[in-house]
Amino acid sequence: MRGGGADGGDERRTNGSVAHKIMAEHLVEGRLEPGTQVGLRVDQTLTQDATGTLVMQELEAIGLDRVRTEVSVQYVDHNILQTDERNAEDHAFLRSAARRFGVWYSKPGNGVSHPVHMQHFGLPGKTMAGSDSHTCAAGSLGMFAVGTGGLEVALAMAGRPLRITMPEIWGIRLTGELPDWVSAKDVVLEMLRRHGVKGAVNRVLEYYGPGLASLSAMDRHVIANMGAELGATTSVFPSDEAVRDFLRSEGRADAYRPLAADEDVRYDLDDEIDLSSLEPLIARPTSPGNVVAVREVAGEPCDQAVVGSSANPGLRDFAVAAAMAKGRQTAPGVSFDVNPTSREILQDLSKAGAVFDLIAAGARIHQAGCLGCIGMGQAPAANRNSLRTFPRNFPGRSGTEEDAVWLCSPETATASALTGVVTDPREWAARAGVDRPELPVLRRLPPNEAMLEPPPPPAEAVHVQLDRGPNISALPDLDPLPDTLDAPVLLKTGDDVSTDEISPAGARALPHRSNIPALATFTFTRLDPDYPARATEHQEAAVKSGGDSAVAAHVVVGGDNYGQGSSREHAALTPRYLGLRVVIAKSYARIHWQNLTNFGVLPLEFVDPADYDRVQHDDQLHFEGLRAALGDEAEPVLRVRNTTRGEEYTLRHRLPPSRRATVLAGGIIPALAAEES
Repeated sequence: MRGGGADGGDERRTNGSVAHKIMAEHLVEGRLEPGTQVGLRVDQTLTQDATGTLVMQELEAIGLDRVRTEVSVQYVDHNILQTDERNAEDHAFLRSAARRFGVWYSKPGNGVSHPVHMQHFGLPGKTMAGSDSHTCAAGSLGMFAVGTGGLEVALAMAGRPLRITMPEIWGIRLTGELPDWVSAKDVVLEMLRRHGVKGAVNRVLEYYGPGLASLSAMDRHVIANMGAELGATTSVFPSDEAVRDFLRSEGRADAYRPLAADEDVRYDLDDEIDLSSLEPLIARPTSPGNVVAVREVAGEPCDQAVVGSSANPGLRDFAVAAAMAKGRQTAPGVSFDVNPTSREILQDLSKAGAVFDLIAAGARIHQAGCLGCIGMGQAPAANRNSLRTFPRNFPGRSGTEEDAVWLCSPETATASALTGVVTDPREWAARAGVDRPELPVLRRLPPNEAMLEPPPPPAEAVHVQLDRGPNISALPDLDPLPDTLDAPVLLKTGDDVSTDEISPAGARALPHRSNIPALATFTFTRLDPDYPARATEHQEAAVKSGGDSAVAAHVVVGGDNYGQGSSREHAALTPRYLGLRVVIAKSYARIHWQNLTNFGVLPLEFVDPADYDRVQHDDQLHFEGLRAALGDEAEPVLRVRNTTRGEEYTLRHRLPPSRRATVLAGGIIPALAAEES
C-alpha cells in the first residue's frame, strides 16, 4: 500500500475519483478533506426489518409526515422465520409504517435487500443511506452507499444530510482475469487477507483498472458488500458497460449513467490485485479477517455448506453450485443448504432446471432471505464446521454458541459439500474431470415487481394508522448527560468485539428487536451472561438510595475496533437502557461509534493505550465537568480518576460540535426536541 500524497511533492487528485465526484455533487456541509465532518444530501434509503422497526418509530418520534428522499424502501428479509406471532406482528407494523410515511415495501420472501435494491432501484451517481452495514454493496453500480445507524437513516428520510467523517479514498487497481474456479468472493477475501477487519476504517475502497472488464455488476456486488468487513465507509466501482448491461437486463436501461475516475486521478492510498494470481481462499473461524488458502486447510471435516446471502447473491453464484452438483450427490452427513437471494433468482433457476439439479443432489432449498446469515435458522451443530458464502463468521452469529463457521466462495462450498471435507474446487475439478464450471443456459425472466408495494399517494397515506402489535414497545426516554459521574466498570472486553456480541442476532433475540426492555435482557450475554442482571441491580440500588441517573450509570471498557460488524443500533440502545453512559476503548468501528453518540453514550478513547490494562472490572471511575469538557470550544481531552486504584487516566473524544451537542442532550431525539421547544 502506498499513499498518493507521499513525500516527494505528489499532489493529491482524489477529486477525480468516482467517490469524490459523487460526494461533491451531494455536499451540503463541510469540505471534502479527510478527517473532517461533511454532510451529504441523501437520494435513497434502505431499511430492513431487523433495524427498520426502530427507524419507523423514530420517524414517528420526530413527527415526520412523509419521506423527503427520492426513493425509500423497507425490506423484510432478516426475520422471516415465524416461530410465534412476534415477527409477523412486526411485519404488519412495517407495512403500515411504509404506507404512512411514503416508503416502498418489499414483502417477506421477496428477497435480500441489497441485491433486490440493486435490481429495482439502484442508480449510478446517487447516494444512499441504509440501516444495514452491507448497504455499501450498492457501490457495485457506481453509487455512494453508506451503512449507518437507524437514527441517521431516519434523519435522512426526513430530508436532513447524512453526516460522516470524510474518508480517505483508497484506489484498488485490478488487473488480469480470474482463473477457473476462482471467483469474486476470493477477491474480497484477498483484501481481508492483506488488510484485516480494520484495514479500511474511515476509508472508501474504490476499484478500477483493466481487470474490471471481466467482472459483472453482480461480481462487483460481492466485492463491494464485504468492504464492510474491512471497516470501510463504503466501496465504489465505476459505472461502465457492465453496469449498462446489468441495468438493461433488469429493464432499466434508461437508468444508466457513465461514471469513471479521471485518468490523472491520484488516490490517498493505492493497492493492486492481479486477478490472475488469485487462488481459492477461505476465512477460518471466527473472523472474516482470518483468511488462508483453501489448500492449506483442505481435508478438514465439513458438516454443513450454505450458498446464498448478500455476499454471494447473483444468479451465477447459484448456477455454478447447481452445475457442480448436477448428476452427483452430497457427501453423507453433510447438509447442503441453498438460500436464494430473491424470488426472481429462484424463478430463473427453476426455469433453467438448476433447482431440479440441486434437489436431486440432496440440497435443501429455502425461501429467499437472509436466514442463516443472521442466525435465523440453519444453526450448525456445535463445534462442527459450516462452510458458508456469507460475509461474517463472528462467534455465535450463526445461532450456535460454539459454532465453527468458515467463509468461502460458492465453488469451495459446493466442492466441500460433495466431498464431505474442505476442498479446493480446483482439486475437485481435476478429480471429477471437469475443466471449468459448465453453467446452465441462464435466460433472465422479465423483472417481477409483484412483491414490491409502492406507497400510496399522500392524501391516502395521511390516514393510515400504524398497526402496532403488543411486542412493539415505546422508545425509552433518554436523559441528558450528567456533569459528574461516579460509575463502576461493569464490563471489560477485548479487541474486535462485534455488535453481534453486544446485541445478539439469531432466532432467540431478534424477534424482540421492537421491544427494547425484552431485548435488553440479551445485551452482552455472549461475553458476560450476568451483565443485564448486574446492570439492572445497579440501577435498582441507585433508585432505592434516592439517587438520580448519574448514580445509576455504568461504564464499559473496550479494546481495539470496538463494535465492529452490523449497523444495528440496538447494540447502543439496549446498553443505554441498562444505564451505560460512557464507553472507553482503544478505538471504535465507525457505525457503532455513531450509534453510541446517537443515543447519548459518550465514546472516549485512551490517549495511552497502556491504560487499558490498568482498568479492571468493577473499578469505580469518577468523571467531573463533563458538560464543560464537551463544550464547542473545549479541547477534546479530559481526565478520569479511578477511585478504586487511586489512578488518573487521560482520555480523548473525536466528537465534532454537532455530536457533542447530541451527547449532552442525551441523544438525537431529545436534541431535536430541544431545538423545537
